[in-house]
Amino acid sequence: MKKGLLIAVALLAVAGIAYSLLFGRNPAPQVQLTSLAGATTSTAALKGKVVLVNFWATSCPGCVEEMPEIKKLHQQYAGKGLNVVAVAMSYDPPNYVQSYVAHNQLPFFVALDTQGEVAKAFGDIQLAPTTFLIDKQGNIIKRYVGVMNFAEVRQLIESHL
Repeated sequence: MKKGLLIAVALLAVAGIAYSLLFGRNPAPQVQLTSLAGATTSTAALKGKVVLVNFWATSCPGCVEEMPEIKKLHQQYAGKGLNVVAVAMSYDPPNYVQSYVAHNQLPFFVALDTQGEVAKAFGDIQLAPTTFLIDKQGNIIKRYVGVMNFAEVRQLIESHL
């Protein structure tokens, strides 16, 4: 009898872990963001949209490499419900960020994280680029460290719009 009970308890534990891995939600942190132009938004205000949050720096080769593709994502999906938010790392000088954004005509929300509070809220982000894709309910779908796989990102965006 005890052996059967132990097996049942073990199976329930495994099932619970499997369920949480498959269906568990990982909510994005609640943060306030201020753009270079002084506009503000928050992750709470972006609920109802699919959101791509990209932590980047002007001195980061991978960030510079992927920024044109992020711009294309914005152009392709903004009208369908995608919001792109690029968060400049705290060590990136604001004038460098402004110059990069102007030179590359970035059409999406670019925020300065001068105190590193947004990066801390997302798990103490240290490496750039780090990107989060967030669903309409405010849950993190995927986290990328390094340059994203854009074919996969497009598939995920399309399946969640």
